[in-house]
Amino acid sequence: HNMKWKIPLYKVDWDKEDVRTVTNVIKRGMEWAIGPEIEKFEQSLADYHDSKYCVVFNSGTSAGHAALLSLNLKPSSEIIVPSFTFIATANWPLMVGAKPIFSEIEEETLGMDPSHLDSIISKKTEVLMPIHYGGMPCKIIEIKKFAEQHKLTLIEDSAESIGSTIGNKKTGSFGDMSILSFAGNKVLPTGEGGAVIVNSKKIYEKLKLIRSHGRQINSNYFQTNEVPNYISLGYNWRMSSMTAALGISQLSKLDKLISKRKKNAQYLSSKLNKHSKVILPFNYKNHKSIFQLFSIRVIDNLRDDLIEFLTSKGIMSKIFFEPVHLTQFYSKNKKKISLPTTEKISQQILTLPMYPSLTKHDMNFISDSIDEFMETL
Repeated sequence: HNMKWKIPLYKVDWDKEDVRTVTNVIKRGMEWAIGPEIEKFEQSLADYHDSKYCVVFNSGTSAGHAALLSLNLKPSSEIIVPSFTFIATANWPLMVGAKPIFSEIEEETLGMDPSHLDSIISKKTEVLMPIHYGGMPCKIIEIKKFAEQHKLTLIEDSAESIGSTIGNKKTGSFGDMSILSFAGNKVLPTGEGGAVIVNSKKIYEKLKLIRSHGRQINSNYFQTNEVPNYISLGYNWRMSSMTAALGISQLSKLDKLISKRKKNAQYLSSKLNKHSKVILPFNYKNHKSIFQLFSIRVIDNLRDDLIEFLTSKGIMSKIFFEPVHLTQFYSKNKKKISLPTTEKISQQILTLPMYPSLTKHDMNFISDSIDEFMETL
């Protein structure tokens, strides 16, 4: 359905400050690329994650691609990823000539299942790449232990989880690297954009070369007449200065945006917890979600009917995610793999609208509609 939704799945929260920062870059008439905003945004993101370095990119997908390129993996390398994720997570290994191996998820956080890893690791495994689903931290502490035991590189796909925590430690600060995304529906949106958080200076330098044509240079390429030195293969995955300006502005409000999401998630949960056929997103132990997605699980095969019903009311809902291993691209000419928990969850999962400016009035309409649907059963 492509329609005008009464309540969309997400709305971006913006203010005059966002407009002002971007306008300043435009009016400068200079440095629309490689402006001072780039390094300022990177430094702020690194500080936010208690990390040494950050490199921003034009998308989370480029960021993940660059992260794997920076490892110089052997062509036959295996990278363990969950199948319950956005497709980019599984595509990254293929982009660098490696092979994605799909792991099962567990039901507490809907993240990579640490207890499944023993059965899929091989001599070729080099990287573990869990995701924090919908802003909920996965069991990253157990996963990190496994990575250390087997000397694997740990990359957190934190595209959906900036600001989420386990105890007082932020997701994105557990792995050797962490991928962030600033796509339009994210908690820190800039329209398009991404980043890699990293502590290794060597990887940091490599990422910068990969991002910009393998060009070694100490100043702004567009402002200097020195002859650049090209020392490796690189791409053009730079973020624009306008995008970074917007990122800085949004980051300064991030904690406020997150607390509004948490409040809304709490309210919506309190309205829906009377339904026995609905499993609400819950915080596992001391893992705190930022609710980039508010994903319920609808049991007894009622999910698709509920989608139709909500659509008829003008309420958008969406399935995040169909398992990657069952997509057309991944299921053809590959040996059949069976991930029963992933397949079960993806048949129950339903993401409802969630954003900072969602009103009680809207949330009442969502919950009343779900009440009405449940009453017809």
